[in-house]
Amino acid sequence: MAGSKFRPDRGLTARMVLTMALLFVVYVLFVVGLVAAGLNIWLVLILVAAFAAFSFFSSDKIAMFAMGAKEVSPQQAPELHAVVDRLCAMADMSKPRVGIADTDVPNAFATGHSEKTAVICVTTGLMRRLEGPELEAVVAHELSHIAHRDVMVMTVAGFLGIVAGFLTQAGLRFAMFSGMAGGRGSNNGPAPAVVALLVVLVSAVAWVLSFLLTRALSRYRELAADRAAAYLTGRPSMLSSALTKITGDMARIPTRDLRQAEPFNAFFFAPALSQKGFSFSQLVATHPPVQQRVSRLADISRQLGQGH
Repeated sequence: MAGSKFRPDRGLTARMVLTMALLFVVYVLFVVGLVAAGLNIWLVLILVAAFAAFSFFSSDKIAMFAMGAKEVSPQQAPELHAVVDRLCAMADMSKPRVGIADTDVPNAFATGHSEKTAVICVTTGLMRRLEGPELEAVVAHELSHIAHRDVMVMTVAGFLGIVAGFLTQAGLRFAMFSGMAGGRGSNNGPAPAVVALLVVLVSAVAWVLSFLLTRALSRYRELAADRAAAYLTGRPSMLSSALTKITGDMARIPTRDLRQAEPFNAFFFAPALSQKGFSFSQLVATHPPVQQRVSRLADISRQLGQGH
């Protein structure tokens, strides 16, 4: 965040450092567990390194492709670029690339593993629904994610879940195949199906831990981005209005479209689908409750009104 005028958030910084430290421990235990389950250590290291490099360096391309988003020039989207230019000047930060996703789902997200690869993307559904000041508030929110560098941390944090999920599925299929084939271990070693099930167990535990860690960080970073955007623009009510409007309009979007966007909930301004009806919804939610975000923005509005 060096040089940026977005307000720093020590709580976010501390949580990012703690999350990365805990995930490093999980990574190490994950590799040790897979080796102990019978996998070749070099195979495990190559697999982990390959997934890490791919997910880190291709995060922006993967997100843009999955959302059907395309980078746009100032000539193609002059009003959106004008908003980004104005906010970047206010925040004294480098301008990221700008993209638009042609979908009626009203949302926005930022992605990229560094400032040079960062991209902020808004949907056509969002631009149709929001007034100028509301759109500016949402863009400021997304820019703060880039300034805080939490986009990069979320990209790295989500990597273990991808690897663990892949190995869990692969292990289950291999275990079923080995069981049906009646495979047995050689030289008094464990049967292939047993090894596969151990891999599944280790991967599942790693996936659960990484899932909970990233969800906890995701919820806090949204509050931090709301706060930073509200202070930068000086109009927290516009961010609150945009959040309320987007959340309300989600109910009118086809469930099919929302489910296609749901994998990007952690990167969206507002979740495409919420976890209603579960007693542990707050534990697995990607975003804090709308009421909490609106309440905190109202507090900031009062502070600004008092000259704080």
